[in-house]
Amino acid sequence: MLNEPQPDPISDEPLDIAPRGFIGTEMQRATLHAELKATGVELGAYDRLIVDWLAGWDYPTVATIASLIRRAAHGPK
Repeated sequence: MLNEPQPDPISDEPLDIAPRGFIGTEMQRATLHAELKATGVELGAYDRLIVDWLAGWDYPTVATIASLIRRAAHGPK
């Protein structure tokens, strides 16, 4: 069903293969900004420009970067 919650596509674990899937650029941008916000990283204008640029890359790249941000925020295990 379309109204059911979807699983979080961003991995909390190290990746051994490229993430699969697709979400549009706007959702990728929102995902990257949400992950950075969750870490407490303050973004400047140029930071936002680069994050928005990265959001236009392919899904496996964006999902991997978002996963790296998330895992870095959690610190070492």
